[in-house]
Amino acid sequence: MNVNDSTSAPGLPPRERILHAAHRLFYREGIRATGVDRIIAESGVAKLTFYRQFPSKNDLVHAYLEYRHGRWMAWFADALRRHAGSGGGPGIAALVPALREWFRDENFRGCAFINGLGEVGAAMPEVVEITRRHKQEMTNVIAQLLPASRQRNVLAQEIALAVDGAIIRAQFDPTPDAALKVLARLLAALGD
Repeated sequence: MNVNDSTSAPGLPPRERILHAAHRLFYREGIRATGVDRIIAESGVAKLTFYRQFPSKNDLVHAYLEYRHGRWMAWFADALRRHAGSGGGPGIAALVPALREWFRDENFRGCAFINGLGEVGAAMPEVVEITRRHKQEMTNVIAQLLPASRQRNVLAQEIALAVDGAIIRAQFDPTPDAALKVLARLLAALGD
């Protein structure tokens, strides 16, 4: 599965077509830059149908972030499994190759939640809450990669912060390698 791609199939119900179009456009072009009329045109629904499904753009933004959360978390868990070593659970070593896969995707535009927070967080407190929940769930997954210890949750929070930094760096750096190398060094230092 490509977490960044959300194609719209004509056979889907109108709500799903709208959501897929919003996912594609909001992630690629931004929430503020994408108007409702563009989403209506891309999804192939009538304006009345759109507003029956999403009474406001804010409702659609909320649904988009929830949808993105589900897609990204499923992709993240799958990528960690695919990049796991042969030593029995995924382990923290799977984190860097999983992120490399995402960063090198031609549609990579960074974290939809960090981007959304920067765009509309001040005007939409629910975006702050969705982002907080998404980041906490990501941190929980990272914690499960670490050996059990009293410091597990603290280390997971620190690693999650480093992951967010790597995501931001990968958005403006022509290659994600610099951010991934730093993250790999940080993770290697944990093992020392």
